[in-house]
Amino acid sequence: MSELNHPILQESFEIIDREIGQHSLSLQEYAIARRVIHATADFDFLDLLKFSPEVIEIALDSLSGQTPIITDVTMVQQGIKTLVTKTFNNPLISAVDQIEISLPGKTRTETGILQCYQQYPRGIYVIGNAPTALLALCSQIEYNSRIPALIIGAPVGFVKVIEAKEALTMTKVPYILVQGRKGGSPVASAIVNALLILAAEKWL
Repeated sequence: MSELNHPILQESFEIIDREIGQHSLSLQEYAIARRVIHATADFDFLDLLKFSPEVIEIALDSLSGQTPIITDVTMVQQGIKTLVTKTFNNPLISAVDQIEISLPGKTRTETGILQCYQQYPRGIYVIGNAPTALLALCSQIEYNSRIPALIIGAPVGFVKVIEAKEALTMTKVPYILVQGRKGGSPVASAIVNALLILAAEKWL
């Protein structure tokens, strides 16, 4: 559904294509990387994105099946809300907004993610801000037979970020991961939006 892409966005993509030239990503992987680069103006993401086997097809099927999308923070939720509404209208939940008081020793985002996992164990989880939320989620998955459809792991920062991303790679959950310290809500939103466009092109 090319009408979901604004002309200015298309022009930006053309500039990115020219500057990147040849690359080793698949067409679908590149579509995701290109949207992240557009959101950040950072070409490092061409090499930082890591995809588990078959995760893109799993993501497209999950999105088209209206699987709930759980974001760690409201900024990610707002960043994907427009395209979610225009495409498959998945239930869209911000974990941090689900609770008022955090569990002892945990942040509100961690607490919200754990609560959402109890309610939506097979949801699509999108972490764009809080590495502690990703760590908490991965820890719960280790002892649970019900696993998310996929996890997008793109927290940003310096504390527990690398550990959280490494924990994700050790789970049995399909994932799209931003390696290293980089990431953030705009990156996580861009990944989901790219997947929504790919799913819309396939199914709508």
